[in-house]
Amino acid sequence: MDTPLRTKENESPLRGVRSNIVQSIRAHRVPDLQEAAQSMGQHFLYANLAEAQSKQDVLDMIAAQFTFPSHFGKNFDALYDCMTDPLHKSGPQPGFIVVLEQIPAHAKFDKEAREQLLDIFRDASDYWGDRKVSFRCFYSFL
Repeated sequence: MDTPLRTKENESPLRGVRSNIVQSIRAHRVPDLQEAAQSMGQHFLYANLAEAQSKQDVLDMIAAQFTFPSHFGKNFDALYDCMTDPLHKSGPQPGFIVVLEQIPAHAKFDKEAREQLLDIFRDASDYWGDRKVSFRCFYSFL
């Protein structure tokens, strides 16, 4: 019996996931997302925020783990800028898979701060979507 040919798209954990979205990581596993990014030739950006205690910690950890330039302004506006403009100006982009794992869920990084953080990534997703570039962001809370 012949077995159907498997394609990268059919095997991808991203099957059925819109190309520009910010969503809970749910059933996705980080190694599978990293492998999917590699197989599609996309950027894979990962930040584990489990040790963060404040908004500043979150920004510092994202900057370090995403290897932002040393002049990163360490505020939400600068985060948006680093996720969009300089990358756009550096030439065509293949797409992005971003994982924000264990975003803090406590008083020093309250619900409003979490929503502001995710809004930055939603805005970045829209930015790249307008340019027909895939930008998928997956997150989990601690």
